[in-house]
Amino acid sequence: MSYKSSATTAVSAPGKVLLTGGYLCLDRNYTGTVFALDARIHVVVEQLRKGHRRSDSETAENGTTGIDKDNEDSIVVRSPQFVGAVWEYGIQRTENGGGIRVVQRNEGRGNPFVETSLNYALTYITYVADSKDFGSLSITILADDDYYSETAFSKSADRKAGEFVNFGVPLFEAHKTGLGSSAALVTSLVSALVIHRTMQPDDIAAARDKLHNLAQAAHCAAQGKVGSGFDVAVAVYGSCLYRRFSPSILESIGDAGSPGFDERLFKVVEDADSEHPWDTECLDFGMTLPRGMQMVLCDVECGSQTPSMVKKVLEWRKQNKQEADLLWDALQSNNERLVLEFKQLSQNPEKGFDEVRSLIQRSRNHIHSMTAKSDVPIEPKVQTELLDAISEVEGVVGGVVPGAGGYDALAVLIRDEPEVIERLKALFENWESKVEDDFGGKIGKVRLLGVRHGSLGLENEGLEQYRAWL
Repeated sequence: MSYKSSATTAVSAPGKVLLTGGYLCLDRNYTGTVFALDARIHVVVEQLRKGHRRSDSETAENGTTGIDKDNEDSIVVRSPQFVGAVWEYGIQRTENGGGIRVVQRNEGRGNPFVETSLNYALTYITYVADSKDFGSLSITILADDDYYSETAFSKSADRKAGEFVNFGVPLFEAHKTGLGSSAALVTSLVSALVIHRTMQPDDIAAARDKLHNLAQAAHCAAQGKVGSGFDVAVAVYGSCLYRRFSPSILESIGDAGSPGFDERLFKVVEDADSEHPWDTECLDFGMTLPRGMQMVLCDVECGSQTPSMVKKVLEWRKQNKQEADLLWDALQSNNERLVLEFKQLSQNPEKGFDEVRSLIQRSRNHIHSMTAKSDVPIEPKVQTELLDAISEVEGVVGGVVPGAGGYDALAVLIRDEPEVIERLKALFENWESKVEDDFGGKIGKVRLLGVRHGSLGLENEGLEQYRAWL
């Protein structure tokens, strides 16, 4: 079988802001209000000729069927906005239904999110496709600017508006802004591969549920735990009111390469396991902000360790169940009122945003309680100080530390007017924290990101915008 290098598939998936429900959406009894952003992670899959770009550093792995290396398919994954971000993999088919495992051939740091996505996507494709021959693939990953803080290199780069920026640093040195890059990456990567090998791009709408299930499975495996999944859900479906899936759905899959893995993964993706059916709820697909309102994000160049924060909050909740449940219920009630207010404003924009302001402040008050009681920096003092100052700016409706909280970029609702943006920029120009943080965090330069509220999830893309990077 021969392959043409012109056979190319491109998709993108959005980042997210979990405006309300940060810790609540870990529990199926509660929901989260999650908005897609217009910042996206893009993946381009190019089919290459047999034997293209083979590496001499190939090594054998245990548990494989023993492949003729001269004919072995290979995958080269590049993230060209970063220095040295190239991973070359050999494709190995395991015995006893273990599916596909890729093995990195070149030296350097591995990328568990890329590697796991390849294992899961290729295993699923092999199970459902007529052909077991992938050929060799070149995969390019590109991120819109605001997933990462500016670097000295990117700040000085001379480029046109809309072009992808070269950050000029290794990937591990880049500071994430907390927009959900790993979920958007996994979603776009597994989706691009499945679309490339098993369907027409126009079929993406009908395949969303399967792509969602596959992306959830791969993302949870890559991060080593079953998370709430709201970030993957928004990457696939777009803005929505989210209720998480039952963790038991993914707990039975097992490790990639283990006997029977391909069939177990197939059942999960196709929702064919009668004992553990998918029960994710994503309501109000494509939900938008009311007319006249916009969402902006403010990068504080600090960042959070979300998994460790989540673990501590859940431990506190377990030990203080009655007190925690009262707090969770109060937050859920307030969040539901906020969603209802958004809907009412969509029908009657003349109503004004005063009630939204008051509900956001009430939500922050509950978060302050959670921060103090759990001893976790959900809204630490330096973020409180900054949010309070932002909230006083004329035209600002209110702001939160979204998702799990911490020192990630702030989400701020504003009147959709250029003057409000200018006022915020003036505030940030010489911002310097005057309080001592209760968790030792320190805010660097505050920067208004270019990212805005979006509503769409996974999308097909044209190739022209990527030409310079392929």
